[in-house]
Amino acid sequence: MITTVVFDLDDTLYDEVEYCRSGFEAVAEFLADSPETPPAERIFGAFWKQFTAGNRTKTFNTALDELDIDYDDELIGKLIKVYRNHVPKITLPQDSGDLLSKLSGKYTLALLTDGFLPAQQLKVQALGIEKYFNCIVYTEELGRQFWKPSPAGFEKLMQELNTEPQNIAYVADNQAKDFIAPNKLGFMTVQIIRPARIHAELVEESDAAPQYVIHKITQLPDLFG
Repeated sequence: MITTVVFDLDDTLYDEVEYCRSGFEAVAEFLADSPETPPAERIFGAFWKQFTAGNRTKTFNTALDELDIDYDDELIGKLIKVYRNHVPKITLPQDSGDLLSKLSGKYTLALLTDGFLPAQQLKVQALGIEKYFNCIVYTEELGRQFWKPSPAGFEKLMQELNTEPQNIAYVADNQAKDFIAPNKLGFMTVQIIRPARIHAELVEESDAAPQYVIHKITQLPDLFG
């Protein structure tokens, strides 16, 4: 019987693309304060063009080349820091808020999220969701080597909540890494496919596949019987 529901954060409870937009806006405003740089709107447009074209690893470099802005590794490092430490302009979707309110009266709720610690903490604060969770595990606090698909975060959750794997459902989005560990541990695994999700790739390995797939977060309670 499911007594505990664990959620991933990005592209599970909200659309991560909104965080990315917010981050690029913050970086654009930071750069626009420098002498002889274009206005923030133009800088953001260059970032967004690269990001939406699929450039997720050299977004800043390529955009700055396009804008003819000189840079070095030090500046790129500063921009990454601004991105990760900005206060995000994101909101919790109505359906996610309604679901968390509904489940919190019936189940123990927890959150497990990968990512750089300040960024993930600031997302949680901006969404206003801390109040729903009995436990939040930021895998960065365990060490970057314990990001998913490591089982370490899931094992910490079980220890903190004093519950067994057969009583836990894990809800996440990314088939490449999210479900490998909870599948092996014996959780119920549920993939939510949000229309605007960033990670849409499919993985052939059977141990990476979720047990259930939903397209609306409101469908989740139906799986628990």
